[in-house]
Amino acid sequence: MEEANRSKGNSLYRKYNTIGLATSSRKDKELTLYYVNNDPTNNPGYHHEVHTEAHTNELRISDKTKIGYFRNEIEAVAAAKNIYSDADGCAICCPLAHTG
Repeated sequence: MEEANRSKGNSLYRKYNTIGLATSSRKDKELTLYYVNNDPTNNPGYHHEVHTEAHTNELRISDKTKIGYFRNEIEAVAAAKNIYSDADGCAICCPLAHTG
């Protein structure tokens, strides 16, 4: 399946795969699991960052809250704001929802 998506030019696959976060391709309608980091001191902005499951595992974040499955990071950050009003998307795995 990965090979087929690579040959189709799946830009989302390429974007995530080049930084080592994807283990399989993602389609627009597939859901991704997101977490929010409970420790705001572990990032430069001192806010609660939202990460994909893959990036959370890569960073070995243990103090986290499962937000759930969403179609994109914007939806995930909106849900995380119900937990932490200062929630923001990670610049690496959630760039569309990253505000600084």
